[in-house]
Amino acid sequence: MFSVLTIPAFDDNYIWLIKDSQSQGCIVVDPGDATPVLAILASQKLTLEAILITHHHHDHTGGVKGLLAANPECQVFGKNALFDNVNLVDEGDSLHFFDNRLTFNVWQVAAHTLDHIAYFNDQMLFCGDTLFSAGCGRVFEGTHEQMHTALSRLASLPPETKVYCAHEYTQNNLVFALHVDPNNSALIAYVKEVAKLRQQGLPSIPTTIKNEIAINPFLRSSDEQLTNNLQNLLAKPITKGMQCFKELRVYKDNF
Repeated sequence: MFSVLTIPAFDDNYIWLIKDSQSQGCIVVDPGDATPVLAILASQKLTLEAILITHHHHDHTGGVKGLLAANPECQVFGKNALFDNVNLVDEGDSLHFFDNRLTFNVWQVAAHTLDHIAYFNDQMLFCGDTLFSAGCGRVFEGTHEQMHTALSRLASLPPETKVYCAHEYTQNNLVFALHVDPNNSALIAYVKEVAKLRQQGLPSIPTTIKNEIAINPFLRSSDEQLTNNLQNLLAKPITKGMQCFKELRVYKDNF
């Protein structure tokens, strides 16, 4: 049986730790800081078997060297050779852990960065800075078309797939989502749900693919009402789909 532990880091990052109850082994995703991870490994007597990197930004990789120094047998997986002995993975690869009891598939999701990948199976998606709850990553190195393609692909995963993104951006994202999609009843209900969680000091993540399809404007760019709302806000003609998505992302950049 596997469980996913939330490790807060910096101001709003999440490092994810996937724990195997049978072996006390674990996998860490996007460790920007080694210190909080090492503390959990020690307190729960866990063995770090692997590190998964979604992209090269320092707040996702800054703790890798410290973790390797303390756990020299640990394997690192990523798309770029950012560290010595990285196991390079790419589109279509499958990774097997814990005597093949846990498998992750790899997709390219370039846009936020060109080396961005996601790790997923039918239960879990670790998507770094590509998909956030009620939002998506900024387009730094790729194109809006690449981001739209990546998000559409992630949205095709099973509805109950849990989405483990790397930042607690949800409430900020919801302000923009409500601005462009004010009559979305699922979105209105989710705003209240997230407010309760955050008031209790609890994370809003993980979310699910089903929830994001219902409330995330960046997964709803083909929705006619949302497109009309955006057209009125920006006072210019917009077609649904790719153009709507690009206008949404640019609008959010300056919101």
